[in-house]
Amino acid sequence: MTRKSGIPASQGQISVLLAVCLAALVLPLSFSGAAMATHAIGQELGGSTAARNWITNSFMLTFGSFLMTAGALSDVFGRKRIFLSGVTLFALASFALSVAPSLEILNALRAVQGLAAAAALAGGSAALAQEFEGHARTRAFSMIGTTFGLGLAFGPILSGFLIESLGWRSIFLSGTLIGALSLLIAIPRMRESKNPDAAGFDWYGAATFTAMLSLLTFALIEGPANDWTSLYVLALLVGAAASLAAFVLLENRVRQPLLDLSLFRYARFVGVQVLPIATTYSYVVLLILLPLRFVGIEGYSEIEAGLLMLALSAPMLVVPLLAATLARRIAAGTLAGTGLLIAAAGLFYLSRIEIGAHASALVAPLLLIGIGAGMPWGLMDGLSITVVPKERAGMATGIFNTTKVAGEGITLAMVNAILAAFASSTLQHAMPDGRTTDGIGEAARHLATGDLSRAADLLPGIAPKILATAYGIAFDALIYVLITITLLAAAVVFGLLGNATAADEEQAETLGSPAE
Repeated sequence: MTRKSGIPASQGQISVLLAVCLAALVLPLSFSGAAMATHAIGQELGGSTAARNWITNSFMLTFGSFLMTAGALSDVFGRKRIFLSGVTLFALASFALSVAPSLEILNALRAVQGLAAAAALAGGSAALAQEFEGHARTRAFSMIGTTFGLGLAFGPILSGFLIESLGWRSIFLSGTLIGALSLLIAIPRMRESKNPDAAGFDWYGAATFTAMLSLLTFALIEGPANDWTSLYVLALLVGAAASLAAFVLLENRVRQPLLDLSLFRYARFVGVQVLPIATTYSYVVLLILLPLRFVGIEGYSEIEAGLLMLALSAPMLVVPLLAATLARRIAAGTLAGTGLLIAAAGLFYLSRIEIGAHASALVAPLLLIGIGAGMPWGLMDGLSITVVPKERAGMATGIFNTTKVAGEGITLAMVNAILAAFASSTLQHAMPDGRTTDGIGEAARHLATGDLSRAADLLPGIAPKILATAYGIAFDALIYVLITITLLAAAVVFGLLGNATAADEEQAETLGSPAE
């Protein structure tokens, strides 16, 4: 790793990179680990299907909603300060989660953990951007992508092992240990930096933007259980729209806005934001849905499910770095778009595998999806910081990471709602003639979260095997939706990211460069 061409990276720079990578490692572990532990947590702490959904949703809601604010705060108050505060709070929240006495307290702590994760990721990314320049910076951010891949690759199997050997609480305790190690490395080595031109913090912009994302995500989560036309859900949607309108109005009037809306005039900037959305629909949602399917519907143990998930996530160990290397010679847009096409092909292959098929039949499509998604995954973090000046790195990483994580939270809520709707429709057709349809909606929501036994209790006249088949039909219908979105995203990426290679991107340090 070098800071500038031909100049070796210092020990301090390597230490900062290691500290940020450790913080980045714990985020996917927390994300995938909680999904793997949902079934075990429900068995010990109880709770409704909606409450168990919040094990994931509360983390994603606060993580996504606070990321852009955290990025802007790091520019104003200091990247190191925000990073250390985030990692410290994350470690403390993780420890508290390991001793949570109820599902309600656990979900509240997951929300705190999400806030902390946002500060750690935004502050760490902005600090890293100050340590390296040019191609060294691109490689450093590629290392973050690879670290995420490491967490995604081994998170499910590690989580499965911890759950079966030490219990689900050990998953959260591991976050405390990794966070503490990151702090020990960062405190003496990371230097403080701020945006010298920052005149203050856009509190009103932060409040309206956070309110918009929170209300929208909350509406998507609550919609399936409360009826989309209910006054409650409609009020949330109207509130989200009003917050968005207020945010746009405010950002066009303040001197230093939270989000510089003029950035969206640049095609490549828009194209980069499409990449995390595309990988969310083609890849990230499967990190949540498949463990629920494998454990709750098909009856795998947590360790067996974790081993099977390796086929999906293991490519993230290799493919992102390979893509970053190839991007020196091949157009980044071509590589990213091609990866999305490969992921779409893998999704189609997955839809051909029936519920109950031998586990070996799932390996090939999961590998294909992982390889395809890994190609844009290895490019988008580096690309995200090449379209703004270096001193606005906090905003650049904040926007990109907000798009990625808030998109994940919104997408997961949408996907769960779509899967439940498809399951409900399938169950309607599966009901014997003359049977009442009461309870189908609730049973469908349980099926969507992999709770086959509860769905069977609600519909005693339908055999569990038929319910599993209904889930499979609904799952395949959802896959077709994901394929369509992935293909549309690929077309946008091919069109907007242009033909510049990563070597050209290194020179794009300002918005006025040819990389626009």
